Amino acid sequence: MTARNIGIEAKPPEKECNDPKCAWHGKLPVRKKTFIGKVVSARPFKTVVVEREFLHYIPKYERYEKRKSKLYAHNPECINAKEGDIVKIAECRKLSKLKAFVVIEKI
Repeated sequence: MTARNIGIEAKPPEKECNDPKCAWHGKLPVRKKTFIGKVVSARPFKTVVVEREFLHYIPKYERYEKRKSKLYAHNPECINAKEGDIVKIAECRKLSKLKAFVVIEKI
């Protein structure tokens, strides 16, 4: 079984998995939004917490400020991201109460 085309520019994983919630080897469709962030925690089962930094414009001061947000993402067995890894995540349907993203690539 080879990795399918998910419609997003990303390198497919070298390993294979039987996870139905994997974007590459399962039947999970991915949507438009993609983010790059750092894995802060990989403790929940098949889940990673990804922190991303972005700039927010403040019109009053005509300056930008740094902000952070944490997103929960499904971590398929074929990718298996650990703490400290930089990953690319893509939006998908809701997988649980907090998870609406899936890891598609380790950078």
